[in-house]
Order: sequence, then structure tokens, then C-alpha cells
Amino acid sequence: MLVSVEGVYRNGRIELTESPNNVPEGACVIVTFVSLNDINLASQGIDREQAKTLRTSLATFSDDWNSPEMSVYDNYDAAKANG
Repeated sequence: MLVSVEGVYRNGRIELTESPNNVPEGACVIVTFVSLNDINLASQGIDREQAKTLRTSLATFSDDWNSPEMSVYDNYDAAKANG
């Protein structure tokens, strides 16, 4: 199961912006620190308004993408090759 949740590092702790669904207490985590400048949408030809529109239009799929059943697609190519 892979679940991504944004957060902020403050005073030696990670503060999550939302509570993850279906994640048991004590679950192992991996934390990756990113700089706000690491994601450059403009270099991909996406301006701020387009990014807002894209985020809004894809939000309807987030529950499906984050559901435990979707983990079957995490290694889709390998599973398909083993057919």
C-alpha cells in the first residue's frame, strides 16, 4: 500500500496537512524532503492557471487512486509480464 500525504517539517516533527485514510497506527513511513522549487511546472509548459485546472479536474479520481485496491497497479508491468 502506498499513500502520499503532504506535510511540513517543524521543530523536528512532520505535520501532515491531512490525515491519511486506511493507514494503521504505527505504519512504517519514508519521508522525502523536497524544496518548493523542485517542481517546476513551467518547464513542462504548465502555467499556474493550467495547474489549478488540472488539479481540480483530477481531484475526482483521488479516492480511487488512493484506494487499497489500486495497489495491484503499482507493479503492473511486472505482473503483466508474468501473466
